[in-house]
Amino acid sequence: MVGNVIVGQSGGPTSVINSSLVGVFKTAKDRGAKKIYGMLHGIKGLLDDQYVDLCEKIRTDIDIDLLKRTPSSYLGSCRYKLPEIEGNEATYQKIFAKLEFLDVKYFFYIGGNDSMDTIKKLSDYGTMVNSDIHFMGVPKTIDNDLAVTDHTPGFGSAAKYIAATMKEIIRDGLVYDYPTITIVEIMGRNAGWLTAASALAKGEDCEGVDMIYLPEKVFDIDKFMEHVRKVSVAGRSVVIAISEGIKVADGRYVFELSDHVEFVDAFGHKQLAGSAKFLANKIGAELGIKTRAIELSTMQRCAAHMTSRTDITEAFNVGGAAVKAAFEGETGRVVVLKRISEDPYMCITETHDVHDIANVEKKVPLEWITDDDYVTEELVHYIRPLIQAELSPIMVDGLPHHLNVNF
Repeated sequence: MVGNVIVGQSGGPTSVINSSLVGVFKTAKDRGAKKIYGMLHGIKGLLDDQYVDLCEKIRTDIDIDLLKRTPSSYLGSCRYKLPEIEGNEATYQKIFAKLEFLDVKYFFYIGGNDSMDTIKKLSDYGTMVNSDIHFMGVPKTIDNDLAVTDHTPGFGSAAKYIAATMKEIIRDGLVYDYPTITIVEIMGRNAGWLTAASALAKGEDCEGVDMIYLPEKVFDIDKFMEHVRKVSVAGRSVVIAISEGIKVADGRYVFELSDHVEFVDAFGHKQLAGSAKFLANKIGAELGIKTRAIELSTMQRCAAHMTSRTDITEAFNVGGAAVKAAFEGETGRVVVLKRISEDPYMCITETHDVHDIANVEKKVPLEWITDDDYVTEELVHYIRPLIQAELSPIMVDGLPHHLNVNF
C-alpha cells in the first residue's frame, strides 16, 4: 500500500529512543515511503498541527549516525492521555482527519505503557470506522515494566549507568575510617528492575551495595532502621539502593511520609521523589550517623556516554521491525523482544496484540527478591547481557556531539 508514514515519541526519554526513531525512519525510507513525518511532542503535537517532514531534517548518513547517538526524544515528548472513545468521537475524528490530510497510512508511536494505550485506542477506533491506517507500537522505557516483551529498549543503558555509578559511589565511601551511609534513589515507579541493576556493581573489584529495596515488597521502616544499625557497627561505609516507588504497609509511598509537593500527570502518575532524603534524615536523627541521599533522577535516563551497544542495536531493530510488520499489513500490534538464547545471548523481534500490553505493569518476580534485602543471581543473570559492549559518542572538542534539534 502506497502512503506516508508518521512517527512520534512519548513518555520519558531514554539514551536510545532516537535509535528506534532512526530504525523507523531508515526502514520506511528503504521500503519506499513517500513521506515520513515526525510528530512534535507526540499525539498532542499532532492535534496541534505540530509535525515536520523528517526527510528535510535527516539528510545524510552522518545525520543518521549522530541521531542514533543523541539522547532524549529528538521529536519531543508528551504525557497526553487520549480519552475513551465512547463519548469522545470528535477527538478521534479530528486525529484521523489530520492523518488523512497528510495521506498517512502507517502510524508509529515509540513509548511505554501509556503510549501503548494511545496505540490501542487509535487502532480500535480505526477498526470501528474501517480505516486503512496501520498503527504500531515501538517499545521504550527505562523502567522495563512493559508486559510481554523480555525487556524494553532503554533499560539496558540505564542499568549500565546505574551499575557503573554505584561502583563509583562505593569507591568514594571507602576513603573514610568511620561509618557513613549513602542512600541512592533510583527510578522505576512501581517496578524494581532499575534498582535491581545496582546489584551488578558487585564483582571481584567491588563488594557491591549493601542493601537493595524494590517496590514489589512492602517496605518495613523499623526493619530497615535495624538493618542499617547492624551493618554500620562494622565501622565502614554502607551504600543502599532504593526504588523511588517503595511503599509502606498502608500503601503510601515512603516519600509521602514527609512534607512534599504532589504533582500528578495526565495518566494519574505521581511524581516520585524524596524517599532517600526522608530515610537519610531519619537515620541521621535517630542513629547519629553521617548519611547522604542521592537521587539519580533524570541523569539515569539519557546518559548516552554510557550507552550499551546491545541496547542501542535492539532499539534500532524494534523500530525497523515495526515498519516491516505494518508494511506487511499488521495493525494494533507492538513489537516485542523474545530471548531465544542465554549463552550466547540472543533476542529476536516479534509482534503482539497491543491489548495485552497497554496499561499493564510488568514487575520483578518475587522469587527474584531475597528475604535479606537483596536480589538473586537469577535477576543479575537476566540483566547482565543487556549492558554489554559500548557505542562511544562522536566527540567534538572533548564532548559528545548530538544532532541539533532545529524545529
